[in-house]
Amino acid sequence: MTTSKSPNNVALVAYATAKNSLPAYRHEFSPKKFTQHQLVACLALKEFFTTDYRGVEEILKDSSDLREILELQEVPHFTTLQKAARRLTNKNVLDRLIREILSIAIRAKVLQKKSRHAGIDGTGFESHHISSYFVKRKAKYREEYQMTTYTRYPKAGIIADSATHLVLSGVPGRGPGPDVTHFKKAVIEALKNVSIAVLAADAGYDGERSHVFAREEYGIRTLIPPLIGRKTDKLPTGKYRRLMATRFNRKLYGQRWQVETVHSMIKRNLGSALRARTYWSQCREIMLRLFTHNVMILWA
Repeated sequence: MTTSKSPNNVALVAYATAKNSLPAYRHEFSPKKFTQHQLVACLALKEFFTTDYRGVEEILKDSSDLREILELQEVPHFTTLQKAARRLTNKNVLDRLIREILSIAIRAKVLQKKSRHAGIDGTGFESHHISSYFVKRKAKYREEYQMTTYTRYPKAGIIADSATHLVLSGVPGRGPGPDVTHFKKAVIEALKNVSIAVLAADAGYDGERSHVFAREEYGIRTLIPPLIGRKTDKLPTGKYRRLMATRFNRKLYGQRWQVETVHSMIKRNLGSALRARTYWSQCREIMLRLFTHNVMILWA
């Protein structure tokens, strides 16, 4: 699935989604200078242009078309956008926005209410904008610099629909670490939006508990190759892991790489580096980026 490269289209879809999922104002005594719908669309444009709050303010000043689409009488100051980001990128608001964008996709018959095939995988983001060349040069003289600065990084576990490349759910966190830790939470979040027939994952999610959770509690057919640490002729002991070892559907599993395509699309279009510095700010920025990705796909 291709993504829209038009900022006008992104603004239209983000604005409409916010209108359908959020009230115009957070409180009856709000200043009522800008609606929540306008601010959400401005934040989505910030991700689209891969810029900061000052940058998107200047872009809006220079673009009469964007101001007309968002019905802006004046451009919000960058501090207004920064403060709005704290409120409008918390989990409750972003869950509502992602749920609504997927509902729009279902109503437009872009996405089926029951995803036939979905994939789950984790991906890391950069928490800096330093060039890799600089890091290598620095590491030659002070090896501890690289170790103390880059041992932890932002990470997200993502479930994506294989046919449309729409993100069904995302679980932000910190890496490095095993992918299986976000499996249950990602599945639960995805099922709030759509149902899933088949869920494919790589061997990093292998475990009898993963199969039991998805299959027996939610009726999802899981495809996870069994991870065997040493050469042996013995089959796995678990019921579903044994099934994976003896009757693994490789053709159906082949669509798992679509979730890796989604990772690539997000990083190519919206950037692989986060601007936020604190843990919770990075989590909010990751989820806003996933929402913007869905907005770009839905218009296209």
